[in-house]
Amino acid sequence: MKPRLALAALALLVGPSPFAPPATAEDAAPADTLMDMRRAIGACLAGTPIAAGSRVTIAFMMKRDGSIFGKPRIRYARLEGDADAQRRFLQQAARAVDSCLPLSVTPALGAAIAGRMFSITLGREKPQPRA
Repeated sequence: MKPRLALAALALLVGPSPFAPPATAEDAAPADTLMDMRRAIGACLAGTPIAAGSRVTIAFMMKRDGSIFGKPRIRYARLEGDADAQRRFLQQAARAVDSCLPLSVTPALGAAIAGRMFSITLGREKPQPRA
């Protein structure tokens, strides 16, 4: 799979998923496909309390063992609120990603994802007032 396709395949939004995730990350078998990765990371991030209105996309590379290679980078940010609220949002987003990785992966998936760029988008739209 080409790096851009891998990036697009794993662009994740926190929110409801049509797939039923396992109860906890420890209960899950190692991810064997990109869809398994999406489910595992989505399940981990689903309980993350993120304030409405702000969004951030964090890009990172993964090693064969499912851990992060190098330092994650912010590729996009739309931040709401004052400077303190923005700082708190970015800290919460970084903690959320850190808490989900390393991810348990099979050797076959590890070989496929090693050195590939992935991204996770955290946040949600601010609710629009009803007219």
